Amino acid sequence: MIVNATEFKTRAGKYLDIVEKEEIIITRNGKEVAKLVPIRKDGTPNADFLYGLLSDCENKDVTKEQIRDERINEKYK
Repeated sequence: MIVNATEFKTRAGKYLDIVEKEEIIITRNGKEVAKLVPIRKDGTPNADFLYGLLSDCENKDVTKEQIRDERINEKYK
């Protein structure tokens, strides 16, 4: 499902119910800016795709928290 940011902000509770069943893409000015995904029922994290970013990295012992922190630091440099 695709929804614009204004609609999402106005009806966030509705979309939190919907995201349990399907992914939601949030747009701003017609551009995709965020993606909400349901939590996996088996308890595995949804951040597995981040490890694909490490394909060229020498150190494979990196946690998803370290990846997140690295991405946040890059954004605010």
